[in-house]
Amino acid sequence: MEDKTATSTTPMLTGAQALVRSLEHVGVDVMFGLPGGAILPAYDPLLDSGQIRHILCRHEQGAGHAAEGYAMTTGRVGVCMVTSGPGATNLVTPIADAMMDSVPMVAITGQVGSSMIGTDAFQEADIRGITMPVTKHSFLVTKAEDIPLAIKEAFYIAASGRPGPVLVDITKDALQGSSPFAWPEEMDLPGYHPTTRPHHRQVKEAARLIAEARRPVLYVGGGVVKAHAAAELAELAELTRVPVVTTLMARGAFPDSDPLNFGMPGMHGTVAAVGALQQADLLIALGTRFDDRVTGRLDSFAPGAKVIHADIDPAEISKNRVADVPIVGDVREVLIDLNQTLRAEAQLPDYSAWTRYLTEMAAKYPLGWEEGLDRLSPQRVIQRIGEIAGPDAYYAAGVGQHQMWSAHFLPFEKSGHWLNSGGLGTMGYCVPAAMGAKVGRPDAVVWGIDGDGCFQMTNQELVTCALEGIPIKIAVINNESLGMVRQWQTLFYNARYSNTDLHSYRIPDFPKLAEAMGCVGLRAETAEEVDAVIEQAMAINDRPVVVEFVVHKDAMVWPMVAAGTSNDDIQIARDMAPTWEEEEL
Repeated sequence: MEDKTATSTTPMLTGAQALVRSLEHVGVDVMFGLPGGAILPAYDPLLDSGQIRHILCRHEQGAGHAAEGYAMTTGRVGVCMVTSGPGATNLVTPIADAMMDSVPMVAITGQVGSSMIGTDAFQEADIRGITMPVTKHSFLVTKAEDIPLAIKEAFYIAASGRPGPVLVDITKDALQGSSPFAWPEEMDLPGYHPTTRPHHRQVKEAARLIAEARRPVLYVGGGVVKAHAAAELAELAELTRVPVVTTLMARGAFPDSDPLNFGMPGMHGTVAAVGALQQADLLIALGTRFDDRVTGRLDSFAPGAKVIHADIDPAEISKNRVADVPIVGDVREVLIDLNQTLRAEAQLPDYSAWTRYLTEMAAKYPLGWEEGLDRLSPQRVIQRIGEIAGPDAYYAAGVGQHQMWSAHFLPFEKSGHWLNSGGLGTMGYCVPAAMGAKVGRPDAVVWGIDGDGCFQMTNQELVTCALEGIPIKIAVINNESLGMVRQWQTLFYNARYSNTDLHSYRIPDFPKLAEAMGCVGLRAETAEEVDAVIEQAMAINDRPVVVEFVVHKDAMVWPMVAAGTSNDDIQIARDMAPTWEEEEL
């Protein structure tokens, strides 16, 4: 059919050229990927792009997590591109990770020729079908002329409303075909209209509940970070003097140094944060989804509290806990409206007795650890990294015990400086996410805090870092085991350690492995060596650095709420619980 929009000045481009041109139109300057047969046509014009830096990763999972890390530190859409079949399926984990943690990402995958779809062709996989439950939206593009609009819509969907991953799967014949290139001025997205402005009537009702409460808590989730609403949150806390707890994803959204911050709630939360939620009469839930790791057994969670729940995703409202005041909207917009309303209309009570009670609880049950083991204390190692690198650094973590210790002992003073896999709990996240963070913030210090188990999943991306000039710093907290699983085996399986011992005291030799990948490899085994190796790592900025800290395998994460139990059953150490009944308001 003749294209009536084409003019004599409209360039004819291949689909591959149109893809690269479209990515330039939406402002892409960095993408992470790995070529293969089906996506190969797209890599040819990419070589000529003066705008897009392509970072050749060692594994597709690494490309996806790197795109996440880039998005988390820049607020922009992270981009990754891989080929069909196994290349695409290797990307499923970071796509699911981005979905759970609301990270804006566009994943571009090559697909076999459109005539081959459904024939079990070589390296054919229905990646659109596979990822449909874990993407915000997905496109299958089979014509060259459809590529620009798909890219424009994909980036808009990924970044607007609740951020998330969007898949663009493009057939090889679409990439090889030709079409007049015209950047679309309009999009056609029927039914997609994210609500960003909250309804003022609901905000007024929220203000009324706050004014009536005696034990309110600001229950802050990662949505506050995604909405860049830290300043507005600080204004609300200052205005109301309401105590604050920040979930794992929201660490840094409110500074730890503020006396109103009682830390992280949940399975490994502080006693004060868990107690605050359990004994509150009002939860002001902002950009959080009442995850089971926070609520514990849901029917016993915050039993006496009314709930104000503000979230940009209406599907989250009353999903796990019924909201008395549901507010759909961008959290920053909600906070602006709420602050204005409280200033104009509400006479707020004095919550100082409630805050004092929580302060005393925090003093009575502080975070800490046991010294005197025959190896390094992992908590002290992580704390020293934070103290030496400071709150301006960006920190990525793997998943497990080291993640929880990092959430407790790193300096969280700034929003957006903390990267981790909160929802999916993806081991192997740390190294590539730190790589993406450093690409997004090249002038900042980026530390990855990884376990020896996580590190052995994706450390090959350090080769990428060494070759691409991405000088991240990775701390391997080596306890020779899959630490969190071992902790559960200790507590719930009578210390029967089935297949959790990694025997990684010297195999692999992490410093030598690091050196082989073009990094500097360091090791600390005694307390006297800890500061020296951290300082040495901080001084190296021309290559990635890996520092192995040999820690004790029996160190545990406390406090803890066992899975499936009530938050009221929190333990501060094995068989030791807070004396709730003796606490008085």
